[in-house]
Parts: sequence; C-alpha cells; structure tokens
Amino acid sequence: MFEAATRENLLVVLADYYEEDPRKFFQLSEKSLSSAMVRQMVAELRNDGYVEEEVRGVIKLTAKGYKTFRNGRGAAMPYLAS
Repeated sequence: MFEAATRENLLVVLADYYEEDPRKFFQLSEKSLSSAMVRQMVAELRNDGYVEEEVRGVIKLTAKGYKTFRNGRGAAMPYLAS
C-alpha cells in the first residue's frame, strides 16, 4: 500500500511540475534517494521512457509520461498497479 501511494504521489508531483514548465526538473529528497523502492521505481519509469533523469535524483516527466498519466492510463504503467 505504501509503495502504491508513493508511486502515485511522485507522479502527481511530476505532472504538476510538467504543467508548470515541461522543462522543469524535480529534485528527489535525500530520504527518497536512500530508498531502494524509489530508486527502482525511477529506473523503471526512465527505462520505459516516462521520465528523464538529468542526474541521479533529478527527474521530470517526458511528454509520453505526462500523456499516459493524465489520460488516466497510469495503470498501463505496470509499476503503478496497486
């Protein structure tokens, strides 16, 4: 349950950043970066083309990620399923 909530929260924040400025990156906290779960989630999103990672822990949604998330197809991302 915690993992699903974390994923959803991250995507909501990234979508908000994307809407504000699609070029704007989000800096994950040090606490988040120390979590293997968060690092794996970011890696999966990056590998599938949903996020771009400037450097470790500095990420933003890609257009593909934003469209998928906002069109209600976030469940199509396998790591977003509860």
